[in-house]
Order: sequence, then structure tokens, then C-alpha cells
Amino acid sequence: MLYTGCVTDFAPRLEELRRDIVAQGKRVFDIVLKAVEAYFDLDKSKALLVIKSDDEIDRVDVEIERASIPLLALGVTDEYSIRSVLTIVKINNELERIADAAVSIAEIVKDYPDLKEVPSDTFRVMANSVIGMLRDANRAVKDSNTALAQQVLLFDDTVARFKEEISLNSQEQVAAGKLSVQFAFRLTAVTKAMERISDYCTNICEQVIYLQSGKIVRHRPEGWTNPSEPS
Repeated sequence: MLYTGCVTDFAPRLEELRRDIVAQGKRVFDIVLKAVEAYFDLDKSKALLVIKSDDEIDRVDVEIERASIPLLALGVTDEYSIRSVLTIVKINNELERIADAAVSIAEIVKDYPDLKEVPSDTFRVMANSVIGMLRDANRAVKDSNTALAQQVLLFDDTVARFKEEISLNSQEQVAAGKLSVQFAFRLTAVTKAMERISDYCTNICEQVIYLQSGKIVRHRPEGWTNPSEPS
């Protein structure tokens, strides 16, 4: 049935949607943290919990998208209100992708429970950095904090460098016979999943900046640009 509400319904429904996206961010952070813990601890039961929890993430993802679309039909015309809805839709999509990456990590733990090699310190630092990025991206969304969003963007290149270092070290360790091919394969897959989470966090923070300023940031070889008007 088509919704026949009016513009005065927009503000309370948008506020409810904002609460929903903040709550979804907390859910996603929780399963990412559990997935990383499952990997470090080789905890198959925790990995299975992550996989099961993704059903709730997917359900809420659909609910938020379905609730967002009718808001644009209420007749609001100011740019900030329209941006608010569009950015929630985009952030919702990024959160769902982050959850999928967490599931990828959990599935590796589930499928390879007997590989006992210990991840390098570099990987632990990378994992902690990515978890911090997600935590701060969620805070930036909750508080509409563009300064914090820009700080998150600065970590993206650092995470990419960690990934390159881990990949090179794994190849060297396998060649020297100090690391099994199976463990190196698993570590590479988990590292890629963590890098994807980092990328999705930066996408979220770009949306926070765009929402508050109408400006966009671009990633170039020399780093992130300052927010500027779309050209």
C-alpha cells in the first residue's frame, strides 16, 4: 500500500531512520570484532556466531532501505534533507558490505580450524587499526562529526601499506619454509577482508562529510584532498 503522508512526517521519520543506522553500525562493529577475535583465537564457535548474526544485519539492511525510499516521496525540497536520506541509504549499504567481510573472516576460521601458526605483529596492528576505523566511522555518523570522519580517511593509506607488508612477508616466509602455504593463503584472505572493511569505512566517512557540507573528498596518489564542491 502506498504511503500518503505529508512533509510534516519527514522529520520524525528521518530521526527514527538515523537511530536505526546508528544501531546497525553497532551491530556491524560487534560482528567484526567477534570475527577478528575468532581468527586470533581460532574460535570456531565464535566464528559460527558471526555467520549466524549476519542474518540480522541483512534483515535490518532491507528494513532501512525500505524505510528510506518513501521519505523522498514526502515532498521535501531542501538539499540537506534530501542528502540526509541519500547518505543513510549509502551508509547502510557500506555497513552491510562490512558485515559480509566479517563473515568471510569467520568462514575461514570455520573451514580451517587446525592451522595453528600465529599471525605477525604487523597483522595485529593492522587489525586493531581497522577496528578503530570502524569504531570512529560509527561515531562520526552518530555525531555528524566531519573532523573525525577526515581523521578516519587518513588511516586508509596506512592500512594499505600494512597489507603490502604482510603479503610480502608471507611470501618470504613461505619461500624460507617458515610458514605453511595453507596458513599464508588464509592470512592473505583475511588481510584482504580487513582492507575491504577499511575501504568501506572511508566510504562511510566520505558520506558524513558530504552530508554536512555538500562537498566531496577524493583519494589521489598523494593522499586525500580537502572537501570541495563537486565539479
